[in-house]
Amino acid sequence: MASGLAEAIRIFEEEKGISHELALKTIEDTMLAAYKKKFGTVEGVEVKFSDDENEVYLQVKKRIVDDVIDDAVEIDIDDAKEKFGMTDCEIGDELLIDIDPHTFKRMEVQSAQQRINQRGRAIKDDKIYSEFIDKVGEMIVGYCQREHNGNIFVDLGKTEGILPKRYQSPREVYHANDRIKAYVYEVKKDENGLSIVLSRTHTEFVKKLFELEVPEIADKTIEIFKIVREPGYRVKMSVYTHRDDIDPVGACVGLRGARIQAVVREMEGEKIDVLKYDTDPTVYIKNALSPAEVQQVYILDEAKRQALAVVSDSQLSLAIGKQGLNVRLANRLVDWNIDVKTESQFQEMDIFETKKAVSDLFGENGDQTEEITKLSELPDIPERIVNLLTEHGIVEIETFISMSESKLLEIPGFTKEDFELVKSIIEDNVEIMDDDIEPVEEEVEEAESPEEAEEEKEYYECPECGKPITEDMDHCPNCGVELSFEEDDEDEVEEETEEETDDSEDK
Repeated sequence: MASGLAEAIRIFEEEKGISHELALKTIEDTMLAAYKKKFGTVEGVEVKFSDDENEVYLQVKKRIVDDVIDDAVEIDIDDAKEKFGMTDCEIGDELLIDIDPHTFKRMEVQSAQQRINQRGRAIKDDKIYSEFIDKVGEMIVGYCQREHNGNIFVDLGKTEGILPKRYQSPREVYHANDRIKAYVYEVKKDENGLSIVLSRTHTEFVKKLFELEVPEIADKTIEIFKIVREPGYRVKMSVYTHRDDIDPVGACVGLRGARIQAVVREMEGEKIDVLKYDTDPTVYIKNALSPAEVQQVYILDEAKRQALAVVSDSQLSLAIGKQGLNVRLANRLVDWNIDVKTESQFQEMDIFETKKAVSDLFGENGDQTEEITKLSELPDIPERIVNLLTEHGIVEIETFISMSESKLLEIPGFTKEDFELVKSIIEDNVEIMDDDIEPVEEEVEEAESPEEAEEEKEYYECPECGKPITEDMDHCPNCGVELSFEEDDEDEVEEETEEETDDSEDK
């Protein structure tokens, strides 16, 4: 082969970015391919380079025979003696014959050239693949090279990446030589070659941007719990930290919003909501609906993960968002099905009346709060009964349950029907463990002095309503008429009206 091969090899190495040994092996394979194209086999063929690598030799080892059957591996003994001067050769000897590469036909040479080009591309792809496969999931910077069918081809230096149309934000428009920061989504190699797929719509793209702008996220001081996104419109990201001295949301926003604004600029003005993650679903749901202010969150069905968020009328459109985008992203972020209602809509929902009453009594999740539950908060309890029990110091549900039926029936005006009604309402709406209630001692006599224990109260009937009254009352607890008591010779009590009492006092 003509001189100057060493320089051609050097250029080939630089263009393909391969080693010297690999370049020589490629040339060797190419020449063998051309030989095979002509003779159909490479059996006994060797490729050798000169010491300075400016020449390459193709040699074939043939066996000397008397009658040639396969001229690719055999040579006639007479030809060996005449053409190659092997006068002392014998049948069965092997002869090493030089093959001039220039004797190859044009088609054979073109086939060899195609093979060397394919081999060169394959070598280059293998090297780039090994380099970029480790960059999957990382951020990369390139320059817009060209656009075809909506897909953007990005110059990455050593190779070219593709930013498919489906991975482009609707807000973004690209021009030639524009700088593009993208997320390496996939690196794959197949029969069509190497492809490096980039993305600017993936949620991990947002995460990488925040890692670049917020050092606390990069060093794991603040961790991102979850990111949901509607590319080109809105992002919701929940964050948390295990350190009490750091505000995770404030750190992501930065001083005067500097950090988050840098991310927003890179995303061409896409809105970003950064909120705090909470293990309490009601708090987490309330945070997820930001920027709307949520008044209350009710868990409707924990197994089915259904919740109801109550907002003011002015906050309803903000909570739902344009075309339901805000509440839809909130659903995906917290993994709950959230229904948003105004206060008036919530009050009109009869199905929630009992749930609301229980929530008011025991908290948003049905767990008992630290405040003592009152009888007056029970649904459908008559006001008369509440007032009657309150006058006798029975305000809390626990106090009512701790008292025996007999003690409660001693209350003037409190009948057995009243007792059964209150008991039924409590059973339907409240679940209180017996262990939490300390019974009140029924034997009051032990706590009283001997003189007080000997005295028993006598009950009389009110002349107006007939309800029980005692001598220490100056008004009937039921109808409110004024009372006065006088003893006659037969120990009978005479109840007089207010006018008769005034006359008696004048006398």
